[in-house]
Amino acid sequence: MKSFYIKLHAINDVYTLVNTLVAYDGEVDLESGRYKVDGKSLLGIFSLDLRKPIKLTYHNDNAEALIKALEHFIVEETAA
Repeated sequence: MKSFYIKLHAINDVYTLVNTLVAYDGEVDLESGRYKVDGKSLLGIFSLDLRKPIKLTYHNDNAEALIKALEHFIVEETAA
């Protein structure tokens, strides 16, 4: 499991994020405040406060490829 923070600046960033996450095996959770949604759900993501960084948690041991694919969204990495 690996967690890091991402920032989505535009609506197209949400679509790009979901398309990228769907290509990877494993579950992805996005958290903003007290809300937690499936990272592969467009409606779930749009229910979050996108003005602030969102915590992404990837439940798979091989997170390095995903981190590389999402590096332009990452704003801060955290230990998990």
